[in-house]
Amino acid sequence: MKKEKTVGAVAENDYVIRVLDSPLQIPAADWNALLAAQPGDASLNPFMRHEYLAAMLESGSATPQTGWTARFVMLSLGAQLVGACALYLKDHSYGEYVFDHAWANAYHQHGLPYYPKALVAPPFTPVPGPRLLARDDKSRALLVKALVAWCGEEKLSSLHLLFATDEDVAACEEAGLMLRHNVQFHWTNRAPTRVTTCPALPPEGALRLRTGEAGSAAPAGEEEKGRPFRDFDDFLMSLSQEKRKKIRQERRKVLEAGVRFRWSLGKDISAADWDFFYRCYERTYYEHGNAPYLSRDFFQRMQDTMPENWLLFVAERDGAPIATSLIAVSAGGARAEGQFDSIPSTRVAYGRYWGALERVDCLHFEACYYQPLQWCIIHGYQRFEGGAQGEHKMARALLPVKTTSAHWLAHPAFADAVERFLEREGEGMAGYMEELERRNPFRQAGPGGPGSP
Repeated sequence: MKKEKTVGAVAENDYVIRVLDSPLQIPAADWNALLAAQPGDASLNPFMRHEYLAAMLESGSATPQTGWTARFVMLSLGAQLVGACALYLKDHSYGEYVFDHAWANAYHQHGLPYYPKALVAPPFTPVPGPRLLARDDKSRALLVKALVAWCGEEKLSSLHLLFATDEDVAACEEAGLMLRHNVQFHWTNRAPTRVTTCPALPPEGALRLRTGEAGSAAPAGEEEKGRPFRDFDDFLMSLSQEKRKKIRQERRKVLEAGVRFRWSLGKDISAADWDFFYRCYERTYYEHGNAPYLSRDFFQRMQDTMPENWLLFVAERDGAPIATSLIAVSAGGARAEGQFDSIPSTRVAYGRYWGALERVDCLHFEACYYQPLQWCIIHGYQRFEGGAQGEHKMARALLPVKTTSAHWLAHPAFADAVERFLEREGEGMAGYMEELERRNPFRQAGPGGPGSP
């Protein structure tokens, strides 16, 4: 295996791009330091940590045998690493969650190879985050330019950056890449008056907020900026009567079925709990007719190398575990229960995996939404990201957020066709967001308004 390829100078003679075959060839401290330099809460995204990407490879989960061939691109200025990205050569489109199967079929119908293609995103992880790790905007722009040039040299059909941050999107758009928008559903620990379109990673204060409807007067100045929920009942009181009643009914069904939950964070998650989680995770995939993407060894590496980023909920009945929900968290710290100070935007939780060995009505909603939301409120987490797809999440107060990917196609005619398609798709997406806005689960502002108790 070749250890690295030097692409050469980029824009200025002092900048050099190298393409490595493995994250293991990159010092973890250098990579993580570059991640920490990213703006906002993107710097704490656990899915771009060196340990996470290395575990994908070392566990056999993302390897050439599974269709993920690593090519880590490094941008250096003299001796300093100023840019990097995790790129994978793909010979299929599985595990990406931004669907381009129609593009691949069109290539095939015209006798052209679509695979291999280049993908810039962590494997099997539909979570918005930084894709172009860079010290500054200039380095980020040079990194995009180098990626396109390298894909051309390698005669790849296309380049795709998925679930990118606003900074990445701006650099890609400046370089001429096409943008594609999708929708995820995220919960925010403040009550908005309405659904709104958000940037790729919504900053704190991006939504217009309201408070004072949870049975207590808001302190001076909070009417405008909002406040975090005090407890789960406080959160429920911000919802319309219909949604509030439905959630209470669903939670009651789980409770009356004799199910109780416990949670463990970080190193408190026992080896037995990790084993039980994987039984549930594996069974869920097989029940849907697929082999699991991730191996048991991958999660062992998570337990060993970045335990602080994992939160496990275990559902038990009669003292025996029956289901689990594994949540990822940014390692930004948690407040003590009962504190209601402002919440920094660096506390983010991410819904990831779930599985059950027994069928209990509404158990999925309790394990994947209500328990994590309740935990986030108690421990001062500002956002819970619900993962890919799922309009049903709106009934649980996860609101639509626009996500963005960027695409480059080498073939001019296909690039033109895809650009026209994306224009039409974008118009449809705007209409879809308007439709979702009309289904806002929160109470309407004003006494006696729709949804008021």
